[in-house]
Amino acid sequence: MSNLNSSYRYPTPQIPSNSGFLRSSFINPVNAGSSAGVCMMNTKWRDEQHPSFINFIASFLSANSFRLNFVPIAPDCIFNCGGLSVAFIFVTNWDCQNCEPIFSRVKKLKGQFANLYVVVSLPIKEQNDSFVHSYFKYGMELGKPTFVPVQDLEMGFEKIVKIAHSRGTCKRQDALSKLKAERKQSVQGMGNFLRVVTSIPGIDNHDANALNQAIGSIEAIAKASKGYILENTDLSADNAETVTKFFRDPKFYLGPKIN
Repeated sequence: MSNLNSSYRYPTPQIPSNSGFLRSSFINPVNAGSSAGVCMMNTKWRDEQHPSFINFIASFLSANSFRLNFVPIAPDCIFNCGGLSVAFIFVTNWDCQNCEPIFSRVKKLKGQFANLYVVVSLPIKEQNDSFVHSYFKYGMELGKPTFVPVQDLEMGFEKIVKIAHSRGTCKRQDALSKLKAERKQSVQGMGNFLRVVTSIPGIDNHDANALNQAIGSIEAIAKASKGYILENTDLSADNAETVTKFFRDPKFYLGPKIN
């Protein structure tokens, strides 16, 4: 099919009623604030589709706060959501007499993309039977990659967006969980630091925080000289000497009890 003509007035397709979950509970454009993600679409694949379907895709992505870019990529589309890239092959016209190229392409791309899905439109029984037979004929492994059969094109693209968004959300939540765990560990580490340093006679929380900010870890403080502590903190000369003796003189570091 020739390139899309910018002067052609595409009919505005209606978003199917069964896609309502995408406009409300799935993605809320108002609450999202910015883009929910980016869809990069293969220009060659785009040119092979009917203009009204491309218009549906553009409208559907816009309604769900996704940006759409047309680029020369190997898959049919790649979604970037939540820091995760998910690639898709979208077979919109299953040819029962010539399906080998599809599976050859799948085998090639699954080695290039860690997150690859294959969405296949199978509106009639003959095509569905052909797909099932060919799937095993060409040695596909279940889930490697995942195939998603659908009954029509609009449903297929809705599935693509839902998969991409779900994977991106999981990735984002995993990153947030790791960040929370790191923050918790950091807080616990600071608590242990204060507990140890304030066990030194005469050293309070203010002094401990000053040592932490200016010198760093307990190991670094233990190696610091009295002069270095006086030069970089507001500790008194007596407290600076106490700190250095605490880590060097057994009479000091064996004396205090850490509760």
